[in-house]
Amino acid sequence: MQLGCALLLTVIVVGTAGYLVLGLSLLDALYQTVTTISTVGFRELPEEPSGPFRLFTMALILTGVGTALYTATVLLESVVEGRLSDRIGRRRMQRTIDDLTGHVVLCGWGRVGRTIERHLRGAGAEVVVVESDPDRFEAVEGLKVWGDATDDAVMTTAGIERAATLITAVDADADNLFVALSARARRPDLFIVSRVRDEGNEAKLRQAGADRVINPQQIGGARMAALARTPNVADFLDVVMHDGSLEFRLADVAVPAGSPLAGRTLRDAQVRDSTGALVLAIRGRDGAFATNPGPETEVREGDVLIAIGTGEQVEALRSLTST
Repeated sequence: MQLGCALLLTVIVVGTAGYLVLGLSLLDALYQTVTTISTVGFRELPEEPSGPFRLFTMALILTGVGTALYTATVLLESVVEGRLSDRIGRRRMQRTIDDLTGHVVLCGWGRVGRTIERHLRGAGAEVVVVESDPDRFEAVEGLKVWGDATDDAVMTTAGIERAATLITAVDADADNLFVALSARARRPDLFIVSRVRDEGNEAKLRQAGADRVINPQQIGGARMAALARTPNVADFLDVVMHDGSLEFRLADVAVPAGSPLAGRTLRDAQVRDSTGALVLAIRGRDGAFATNPGPETEVREGDVLIAIGTGEQVEALRSLTST
């Protein structure tokens, strides 16, 4: 496209200069050049064109018309192919989203949203971003849906009915509250994590249906305090949770109803011996943690095991608890 525009400009400049030499004024020379290469041919300015004038005009027609047609073709192809490619790409992306199950719907792709997406993708999770800002939307490289997260139709397009988790990271607390409330009404079983700016809105978001409410400022302050007191421990936890460079990782493993592990102690189930994973804590259905559980600790239905181990060891623990 740039080549075609450059050639067309060159033809116009050369044609105008040629007519100037043949005795036309600057405006008449430019007019004659444009009407010639555009095949309009409205009229020739001199009353009786001379031989050189006619020869130059014929040469300009042969070169200029071809250049103009080439440039117009290239421009048209760029416009058509660009729109067509964009439309095909969006349809293909939507088909991919429609096939997803158990993915994460992330509303908002600001500074917090970008960090969330990066860590989730690093952990191997499928993420669908919902964003209404044009610049942010174009910058998203993964699966994405254009629109306002408070619009139910947009959330349907993002596959909220099949998602495992919803993260509301929109800038305004009111929008996060509305999205959480609407999603909870549609999906009582959906796990919802909401961002909050004002501490006074945390209770409101929980009442709206958010399972977890996160204040990035509080988390950042706690992280800085941990680095000040125990920097090595904080770094280790960051690497295990987010980096992925270590072989070991932390994971939570739910004990569903009917699990063969339910009603048995950690010793009887031989959790450590059979899986290799180390259970650091058990969270009961009441939300309380039992840290550093002993071998005689009984596992109940609805408990969540907080364990550390390799990927294979964690998967072995999941298999042990599955029905």
